[in-house]
Amino acid sequence: MRIPAHSVCTAIRDDIVAGVHERGGRLTEEVLARRYGVSRVPVREALRTLEAEGFVVTRRHAGACVAEPTEQEAADLLEMRVLLEPLGAARAAQRRTEAHLKVLRGLVRLGQERARRGNSDDLRSLGGWFHETLAQASRSPALTSMLTQLRQKISWMYAVDAPADPMESWAEHGAIVDAVARGDGERARAVTALHTERSTTAHRLRFGGGADRADRVRNSQHPVNMSGLRY
Repeated sequence: MRIPAHSVCTAIRDDIVAGVHERGGRLTEEVLARRYGVSRVPVREALRTLEAEGFVVTRRHAGACVAEPTEQEAADLLEMRVLLEPLGAARAAQRRTEAHLKVLRGLVRLGQERARRGNSDDLRSLGGWFHETLAQASRSPALTSMLTQLRQKISWMYAVDAPADPMESWAEHGAIVDAVARGDGERARAVTALHTERSTTAHRLRFGGGADRADRVRNSQHPVNMSGLRY
C-alpha cells in the first residue's frame, strides 16, 4: 500500500522540528525512505513540499539539506506571529461555532487547573492545542495553515521558557475565549495581541548568538494601547 506523501512530509517535518535532522544536514532520499519505511517517491514529494515551506533547501553538489535560518529570519517569524494571531482571534469571534467554543473553554479550564498544580509540561501542550483550536475557529483555511506553519517553525528555532505566572497566562487565554464567545472581534484582537507580545519574551533562539533576540523583536513592535483591558 502506497504511503501518502503528506504523511511522510509530516514525519520528516516533525523530526526536523525535534532536532532529529540537524540544521544543515543532508536529507538523502534513500536514507529517508529506509527510516520511514516507504519508497523514494513519497520522500521526493515530501522534500519538495518542505522546501516550499522553508524547512529544506537544495544545495548544489549536496542535494536536499535541512535549512539553516538566520537570526533575522527567526525574528521575522515572531513578528509575523504577533500580527497574525490577533487577526485569527478577531476572525474567530466572527465565525466560531459552538463546538469551537466548547473545546476552547475546556482547554482553559484544564490549563487553569494544571497551572494551579504547577504541571508545566502539560501547560505547554495545552497552550499549543488552544492556539491551534483558536486558529481553526477563524474558519479561514489559509490563515489556519499559515499560523500552524509559523508555530512549527518557531518551535524549531526557539526554546520557550515556562511563563513566570502561569495563572496570569491562562487568565489571558480565558479573556480571549470570553471575547470570542461574545463575538467582540476588536477585544479578541487586542487581548490576543497583548498575550502574544508577552509570550514572545519567553522565546530563546536555539542557535547563533541571539539569546536576547526575542526581547529585541518585542521592543521593535509598535506599542498597542491596552488601557482599560481587564481579565
